Amino acid sequence: MIYQRSSALFKEAKQYIPGGVNSPVRAFKAVGGDPIFVKEAKGAYLYDEDGNRLIDYISSWGPLILGHAHEPVISAVINKAKQGTSFGMPTEIETELAKLAVSMVPNIDKIRFVNSGTEACMSAVRLARGFTGKDKIIKFAGCYHGHSDSFLIQAGSGAVTFGSPNSPGVTQGTAKDTLLAQYNDIAGVRALAEANKGQIAAVIIEPVAGNMGCIIPTEDFINGLRELCTSENILLIFDEVMTGFRLAAGGAQEVLNVAADIVTFGKVIGGGLPVGAFAARSEIMDYLAPEGPVYQAGTLSGNPLAMSAGLAMLRELNNKPEIFTSLEEKTQYLHKGIAHVLKSKGVPHQINRFGSMVSVHFTDQPVIDFVSSAKGNNETFKKYFHGMLQQGIYLPPSAFESYFLNDALSYQDLDDTIAAVATIF
Repeated sequence: MIYQRSSALFKEAKQYIPGGVNSPVRAFKAVGGDPIFVKEAKGAYLYDEDGNRLIDYISSWGPLILGHAHEPVISAVINKAKQGTSFGMPTEIETELAKLAVSMVPNIDKIRFVNSGTEACMSAVRLARGFTGKDKIIKFAGCYHGHSDSFLIQAGSGAVTFGSPNSPGVTQGTAKDTLLAQYNDIAGVRALAEANKGQIAAVIIEPVAGNMGCIIPTEDFINGLRELCTSENILLIFDEVMTGFRLAAGGAQEVLNVAADIVTFGKVIGGGLPVGAFAARSEIMDYLAPEGPVYQAGTLSGNPLAMSAGLAMLRELNNKPEIFTSLEEKTQYLHKGIAHVLKSKGVPHQINRFGSMVSVHFTDQPVIDFVSSAKGNNETFKKYFHGMLQQGIYLPPSAFESYFLNDALSYQDLDDTIAAVATIF
């Protein structure tokens, strides 16, 4: 395939936009080459500026569960746009979407809409600190919760040391309140809690990780987190920006059977439009202004276009639970097909899968956390990524990202994807 126009557009973009992109992973730094510029999309397919059709395995990084330009979602946005795009005032549709979301997700009574997953996670941590009266949080290496200062922290020199900033602009003062743990290591979390007893407001985690590939929590780990948080009066925050309404109608809480204290959501709750939300039981949410002392606000929060798209999306997911079964079956089919090819070619690999999330790691060791994920052969991944791209398959341009399948994918698309793998190695 030829990507001549995309390359020209990228060259022009770099003159006016830092790095030529508005989010770093889009720049293809991890895989080399120039990024693909999309012109339009429909169903399971992207159509780029060079006229190529690509089978899409990122689904706008998760939210497009039903595929691109899904008719009920598009119609809802068009109809709402005709009535006005933004008011900065309450609208009935905000309550409609809130009521539906609360009915679908376990352990929440109230929800507040914001404008992104980053904002949702940032606000959830502020709320947790305000509610508990404590300052510190625990996060996990490899889990991404957006780009607010509290989350851009790397590991210290030991299991119970403070984190340090890994982005200029994040102060040491902010970093000292973020403690870093390893995913699937409950003993490490307990050590942090003991070393900082009575000081930890919240533990925030991707309940099924998607930012170091798809990493699945062990039962002992995720249940141990719940038990520890309960015993130490720490709020457990599930970042379900990726997993919410994707793994099940009730998200990861439902499939893992673990209750979180606060849950955050991203673009899926707006049908793929720029939106986010955080939710909890009433006693926690009532700490938010104007009811309580914790301030959080946003002029565009509850934007009517995003609310209409989200309502159309969630109604369909709620009314058609078979979608989740269909997605899981397609993901399992893809997993088995790719695994068979790689094994037959003698390529060392691990494939992690949970629901409609899956990732391929080029290593012969189990991938259970960020450390093991980082041991994958990145040169093999680059070969794999560009080989697939040349055959019209668009994968996440990083070895540290999960694939997100959408239900518009056909089994022919999956067969074509598996066949493409066989031509690379």
